Amino acid sequence: MGEYDFLIVGAGLYGATFARLATDDGYKCLVIDRRPNVAGNVYTENVNGINVHKYGAHIFHTSDKEVWDFANKFAEFNRYTNCVVANYKGELYSMPFNMYTFNKMWGVVTPAEARAKLDEQIALGKVDEPQNLEEQAISLIGPDIYEKLVKGYTEKQWGRKATELPAFIIKRLPVRLTYDNNYFNDNYQGIPVGGYTKWIENMLGGIEVRLGVDYLKERDSLDKIANKIIYTGMIDEYYNYSLGKLEYRSLRFETEYLPDTDDFQGNAVVNYTDAETPFTRILEHKHFEFGKGKGTVITHEYPAEWKPGDEPYYPLNNERNNGLYKQYEELAASDGNVIFGGRLGKYKYYDMDDTIAACMQDYKRITTT
Repeated sequence: MGEYDFLIVGAGLYGATFARLATDDGYKCLVIDRRPNVAGNVYTENVNGINVHKYGAHIFHTSDKEVWDFANKFAEFNRYTNCVVANYKGELYSMPFNMYTFNKMWGVVTPAEARAKLDEQIALGKVDEPQNLEEQAISLIGPDIYEKLVKGYTEKQWGRKATELPAFIIKRLPVRLTYDNNYFNDNYQGIPVGGYTKWIENMLGGIEVRLGVDYLKERDSLDKIANKIIYTGMIDEYYNYSLGKLEYRSLRFETEYLPDTDDFQGNAVVNYTDAETPFTRILEHKHFEFGKGKGTVITHEYPAEWKPGDEPYYPLNNERNNGLYKQYEELAASDGNVIFGGRLGKYKYYDMDDTIAACMQDYKRITTT
């Protein structure tokens, strides 16, 4: 018997959720993280009174009441609504695609006019069995919107031509025949007042946390102190890439404080959808929490191919990688001492609510079998 019931590797959202659930049920947990702070990629850093999303924008949204209630135990959430602006060579469009988008693109005014124009556009390039992302996207929204608002952004995001990406990456594209700029359709949405770091710190309240600890460098000693490992890092790295390397996408951020600018772009998120602009979006962090103070902080976000030493942000879920992950999943199933969770452990692009919901399901399965 180990000193702890669970050693939880990673103090991000999945690890913190698991630790909270287990601790509340009487299990003894130790949470470790190689970073000097908790909160993983949802970490927010206070810069001159502005909570900066250090690893990219995070907006909590869900339609799962159980998940929403759990999240609200540890912070009050503000009423932030994600309304993205798309900038195509100086032309501004609303995201997701709605009546404002269609009016700017084609001059249509009514939903009936927009629907007729969309049907006309889709007919121009519809493919019954799309073989790649480009064919899939044009089959869903036609060439005009695809060329201006999807193609360049997507190719920058994934680092590959749209014709080289699998069709299933875009299963659907949001189309609304209303003047509604809310990016999400979920019942609940907001950002923790005071930032995500405080939210995660509250979630981990009363739980032993050790920071600056690299599990893979100390695994021989760490494995001995716990009965079960909850691992939220890269599953292929855990197994020393024994079956091959999975591919990930990374991000590079250029963040600056502008003391003499109170409002840089008038919105929290502006996407740059042309291929020529090297970054995908600019974040202005004060708008996430309705900041009114002097100065502002902006971040240019640049996608990049992941390489060892970089932070992996999301999996490249093409056919090759998904097949390799299945092999790792089978290997993990035969290893009774470790449970994998989160984006990297499950090699799946989770939103925050998905992460909490998956953790709840995993926790219930682990503790009731």
